[in-house]
Amino acid sequence: MNDQRHGRQDAWAAKSEGLAAIHLNFPIFIPPPLEGTPTEQEKAAIERAKHFFDQLSGYSNVQKTRPQTIGYALTDSPVGQAAWIYDRFITSTGSDNHPERVLTKDEMLDDIMIYWLTASAASSSRLYWESFKDLTTVKLDIAVGCTIFPGDVLQSPKVWSERTFSNLIYWNRAERGGHFAAFEQPTIFVREVRDCFRSIRS
Repeated sequence: MNDQRHGRQDAWAAKSEGLAAIHLNFPIFIPPPLEGTPTEQEKAAIERAKHFFDQLSGYSNVQKTRPQTIGYALTDSPVGQAAWIYDRFITSTGSDNHPERVLTKDEMLDDIMIYWLTASAASSSRLYWESFKDLTTVKLDIAVGCTIFPGDVLQSPKVWSERTFSNLIYWNRAERGGHFAAFEQPTIFVREVRDCFRSIRS
């Protein structure tokens, strides 16, 4: 088991041929061992994470433990599917719990309909079940850029990413946006990706 895990880490840590860099708008939020007294940014990040896991992570707990159960339920009810996704828009967009401020109703309904028409509630939930099996952090040696969106549910201070990514080439905090950054603020998201990769373009 340990050999398999270490092998997986090595595969993840290795630089893929042709991959120059990656950009993340939701960088790793599992804090590395704290070095001395936490900074104010670290304290804020820990408090934000505590609030999320105590108050807002019910959907995640269900999907990471019983993905098939919730998948059958949501596939059987269009209202249930709509409520499940809309709740994510409430708590995860940079909208102060009012998603209509950043997304139109048509945009939200289009997103919900993708899940409903493709009956993909179970398969999308299984991502959580598969991802939470191994939360081992891996140091990446490739170039990494990060954009932090202020409305995201969890936020990593720069120092945490510096300890995880040995070649952090870009770090910025966007002026607005949440967890669904590309959906909520496409112009800002595209700008951030371009700014990140500008320094390594040939």
